[in-house]
Amino acid sequence: MAVSLDNNGGSGRGRARWKPKAEINVTPFVDVMLVLLIVFMITAPLLTVGVEVELPQTEAQNLPADQEPLTITITADGRIYLQETVVGRDELVPRLTAIAGTGYDARIFIRADDGAAYGEVARVMARINAAGFSNLGLVTDPIER
Repeated sequence: MAVSLDNNGGSGRGRARWKPKAEINVTPFVDVMLVLLIVFMITAPLLTVGVEVELPQTEAQNLPADQEPLTITITADGRIYLQETVVGRDELVPRLTAIAGTGYDARIFIRADDGAAYGEVARVMARINAAGFSNLGLVTDPIER
C-alpha cells in the first residue's frame, strides 16, 4: 500500500502526517494475464485431435474452420469414434441426430486411418448421408515437400 506525505498546506511548519493512499497496482495482474494468454495460445491447437490415426497424405489445401466441427474417426481396426467416444456403427446416426437436433448445416469431418478399409469408410459416409447430413468432409494430412 502506498502512502503520501501531507505537509499541512505546504508551509514547512507543523507536524508531517502520513495518510494512506488508495491505489491499485495492476502490474502483477497484467503479468499473470499475459502468462495465461501465452499458455492458452500454445495449448489450444493441441486440444483439437482426440484419437490418434495416421491420415493419408494429399495435396489438398486446408479449409477454414469457423466453429468446432463434429469429427468422426475410423481407425485401422474398424472402430468408430464420435469426437472421442467409441460408438457402434448402428448407434452413430442416432447420436449424431441427438447432437445436431433437427438439422446440422456445419461440416462433419471424417478422419479415417490410412490403413482403414475403404468399404468401412464408404459405409459410414453412406449412413451419415442417408440420415440427412450432407456436408461431409474427409480429413487428410498435407504432403511434406
